[in-house]
Parts: sequence; C-alpha cells; structure tokens
Amino acid sequence: MINVVEAPREPDGRTDAWPETLVAALADNARCVPEKIAIREREFGIWRERDWAQVLDETLAIAAGLDGLGLSCGGTVTVIGDNRANLYVAMLAINALGAAPAPVYADVPPDELFLYTRHGEPTIAFAEDQEQVDKLLKLRARIGRPAYIVYDDPRGLTAYRESGLIAFEALVKDGRRRLENRMGLGTELLGRAGPDDIAVLLHSSGTTGQPKGVVVRQRHISAAVRNASAGGFFARNGECFGYLPLAWIGDFVFTLSATVFLQGTINIPERQETVLQDLRAVAPTVYLAAPRAWDNMLTRIQVGMADSTPFKRRLFDFFMPRAVEIERRRLQGKLPGLADRLLLGCGEILMFGPIKDFIGLSRATRAYTGGEALGEDTFLFFRALGVNLKQFYGQTETCAITAAQPDGEVRLDTVGRALPGVELKISDDGEVLVRSGSVIDGYLGDDEGTAKTFVDGWLHTGDAGEIGADGQLRVLGRVSEVVRTASGDQYLPNYIENRIKFSPYVRNVAITGAGLPFLGAIVCIDLEAVGHWAERKGISYTSYADLSQKPAVHGLIGKTLGEINRQLSGALAIRRFVNLHKDFDADDGEITRTRKLRRRVIEERYAALIGAIYDRQSDVVFEAPIVYENGAQGMIRRDLKVLDVEGSWT
Repeated sequence: MINVVEAPREPDGRTDAWPETLVAALADNARCVPEKIAIREREFGIWRERDWAQVLDETLAIAAGLDGLGLSCGGTVTVIGDNRANLYVAMLAINALGAAPAPVYADVPPDELFLYTRHGEPTIAFAEDQEQVDKLLKLRARIGRPAYIVYDDPRGLTAYRESGLIAFEALVKDGRRRLENRMGLGTELLGRAGPDDIAVLLHSSGTTGQPKGVVVRQRHISAAVRNASAGGFFARNGECFGYLPLAWIGDFVFTLSATVFLQGTINIPERQETVLQDLRAVAPTVYLAAPRAWDNMLTRIQVGMADSTPFKRRLFDFFMPRAVEIERRRLQGKLPGLADRLLLGCGEILMFGPIKDFIGLSRATRAYTGGEALGEDTFLFFRALGVNLKQFYGQTETCAITAAQPDGEVRLDTVGRALPGVELKISDDGEVLVRSGSVIDGYLGDDEGTAKTFVDGWLHTGDAGEIGADGQLRVLGRVSEVVRTASGDQYLPNYIENRIKFSPYVRNVAITGAGLPFLGAIVCIDLEAVGHWAERKGISYTSYADLSQKPAVHGLIGKTLGEINRQLSGALAIRRFVNLHKDFDADDGEITRTRKLRRRVIEERYAALIGAIYDRQSDVVFEAPIVYENGAQGMIRRDLKVLDVEGSWT
C-alpha cells in the first residue's frame, strides 16, 4: 500500500514554507502570533500562562546560558522529571544550540539511570526536583558526570553544597546577561539548528536487552507533524494536555512538536496526582492516552455511576447500552436512523455531555490511542459517548505516528491507513515495513542493529501485519514472538495477552506455552477494578496478595479466560492459570517503563509457577528475594493457587 503526498499544503490552506526545525517554527510563532498562549501550567491551583513571545525569549536566554556552560552543536543533555513548562522550554533551548535533549522516565531508579545516559555522554542535566537531583548526584559519584545539574523546583535543595548545581532561574539570568553583553548572539542562536541536527535522543523499550539510542532528527520531526496535519490528524490552534512521560516519543511529537509547528497550547497539570482534576479544568481538544489509561477512565466512570443516585444509574443503564449498539452498527457501515439520532440527542443532554464534562473530554475533537490494542468494549463505549476516539500505529523509529484511522473509516480491528507522505508494505514473511521522511536513519552507536532494522530505505518494524483491500492496516503482534506449542500449533503470546487485558479486571498477564503441551497464564489482577468488584460482592481483603487468592476472584479471572478461549482455536485454549500475588513491576525488571513484558525475565523469575502449571499442581509455594527502601534484603513467601480454566479440557 503506497500513500504518498508530494507537497502537502498547510491545513488552513496557506502555502508558506514548512519550518524545518522546531526553533524555526518557534521563531515563526513569536513573529506571527506573539501574544497567543503557548504554555499554560498549574501552580498552587493557579494557571500561569506564557505566550509565544515569552517562550522564545526564555528559550534564547536558556540557550545562551547553556552556551556559557560549554554546550555546543552535537552535544547531549539529560532531562529527567515529570512534565514541567521549564523542562519543555529547556528542550527547545538545547535544540537552539544544535544539541539534543535526552529525556529519561521520571521513575527510573538510580541504578538504571546509567543505561539512559550512556549515549552522547551528557555532561549537563536538567532535573525537575530534589528527587531527580539526588539520582543525578549518585550517577555523578559513579561515572563522573553530569558536571552541571540545572534544577527547576528548589524545594529541599537550598542546603546542598555540591558543585555544579544551578537553579533554573540563575541559568536564565546568566543567559540574559550574555545576550546583553554579546551583540547578535540571539540572532545567531536562532540560526544554529539545522534539519540534520538531533531534535531528541530517545531510548527503545529494552524488552530484549539494553535500551537502544534512537536518534530523531529535526527533519524527522518536521516530516512527522507535517504528514499528520496533512492527513487531518493534527490541526492548528489545538489545546493539548501535557501529562505523558517526557521520555516517550508520543509526548515529544503530540505535545511539544505538534504544538510548536501548529501554534497550539500545552496545558500542564500541577502534578501527576492531580492529572484527572486538571484534565477536567483544561478540557483539551487533542487527547492521547494509552489503552490502559482509557480502560482506567472507563472503570472510573463505571465506579462513579455505581455510587451515583438511583435516577442517574437508570439513565445510564437506559442510554449507554443503546448508544453502544448504535455505534457498533455505525462501524459496520449502518448509519443511525431518525429514532437513533433522537435517542443520541437526548442522551447527549441528559447523560453523555455531563459524563464527558466530568472526565474532561467535552471538547476533544481528536482523541487517540496507540501502543497496543484497545479493548472492543472500551473503544465502543467512548465512541458511543461521543468522543471521537481513533486508533493509530507507529514506533519511536517513525516519530510515533505512521498510520491512523480517518473519520468515517474507523474499524475495531485495524489501526487505519498510511498517513500522507508514508509508504507501507508487508514483506514476504508478513512483517510491516515503513518508508517515510519521518523514519529515523538508525541507532546511535549500534551499526549492527541499524543494518538489521533499516534495509534499502525501509524500516523493518518487527510487527506482523496485513493490509486489507481498503488499505487499512491490521497489526497482529511481534514477528519475533511467533512461537509454537509442543504439538506445533503456532500462536502470538502478545496477541492473546492484549485480548485478556481488554478485561478491566486484568492489569497484566503473561502467556506461557512455547514448546509446552498447552497454554497457561500468569495473571496480575487490577487492584482498583477487582477491589471495587469485591466490595460490591461483600468480600473483604487486606492486600493485593490477599485479594488475588480469594476463591471468588479466581472464579472471576477464570471466567474471563474462558471467554477468551471461545475466541481461540481449541488447540490454543488457555488450560491453566495462576493469579500472581503482585503486579509486574518495572523496578523489578519484569516490564519496561512503557509497560511491555520482559518475557525472558518473567520466565526465569517465575519458573516455579510455570512448572506448577504444567505439572498439574493445585498450589505452589513461591519464594522471591525482596529489597526494601532502606536497602535491606529479605525473602517473600506466598502460597498461590493454580487452577484449571473451566471447560478448557473438554
């Protein structure tokens, strides 16, 4: 399938030259719409605003300050913390010098931080607060860098006497002084960055080893936003919500880059704990969330309705099932009739509108999900609610977005068509290949990985897929994860796992069965959803581990797996399962920071559980080492039940 647009025009019909770099786009915004709000951040309950002229002024001041610290073209700067306006502006300032910000997930522990600071050997770092400064100081004690740490939030840091600690305001002040003393420095900084300079240095998920350095250049980002806007998936003057991890390509493209190139506004919550409250206050027009976040939002609505008044529950129970059925028929190509439109209109006034206002999506004209499959029930629910939710497909290597569902062509089982300016095709062995200006050139310091992944201009995504006659792409799973049971039956563990996670009661799951007689499952329950279910059933519990081993919860999960079995061939039915006493944890190395399974780690760590599944044991004593916050080590011991999935042996 080839879908190429040689010269996409601006979405508003203008034919101005498209900026080649983020800094060029920022300068255009400051010239064309200087007083338009660029960033809005909540602080102590008050929304503080910065217009495009202020953002450019601060960007140049920070860039001048970094220039004074010795940062030059080709350099790298670590950025670690949650979403903060100053960190976004700092990344633009780093770009202005022709250097690359290298954002790191805020929850990365000190011992893992080295893995994300190997590439580029950054000597300067930006940190959100004291917690992140402490991590960087431990890193410096270990490897001798970063020499300079610029911190945003000064609380708890006034007594620190370590060298190289610089307050964000002090860096800005020094930069302004340099701009005043050196004539023409500001103009020079605006012209330093070029399309071949690195816009951001990110890292792969590291599911099979150490994270790769993913080099995303200015021209890649420019092409990605241009392609998406030409296809109607981005629009000018959008209001986005800056809450996604800074180290994720989705945040860099959807939040920062799309906002800068298309003169939008970034709205930043006060802190991660207030995201839901602040989302309602913002009501963004563009909203991106991972499938699990949409599932959690649906659970929140369902819990809220269960605790609501009898009248509201009756309204919900009347309108929602009917709206979902109307949406299901709509996705099958059957347009709503007059009676359906009247019902939806009444539902919008009485139920759907208030719910969208409650969750902060009353203005969301563009809502997206990606990264993995979204459950059918969740997808239908939000579309029935009136949220224009669509799926998209992409990787870090393609600047996040390669294909997306156009309006009027939304389907449950596809991720949409190739964007304008993007070529998609399926290789002879069923792998999805991508070619576009938004595809990166290769990995940093990994010639072997680059040669294997980028062949003759095509990115080998590693995903198995197929393109239908209508041009819609269907992603099946990872090519490398196609495995066989002992009897030779082929299956994709990730494909089955995603469908199990469609259940609100399952947080994570690992399917076993490679080279074994049948499929088994290690299940991590969703504490919030199962906990609320248990409360309604009058089941008391003391902890996650206690709840997971309740007989009623075993029955709940067994029923969920039984429903999945009806979608699978008999040879690939899930025969046995165990509810784990805890969720898979990134800090334990069981999943990546983007919540992808590290299958090898799980198979090694839970070998005793897997053995119990296939030895037909009814229970197993599981022991594992545990490290406490003070560094002390201990051993955790749990008695876990191993059960058959009802009906799976017949």
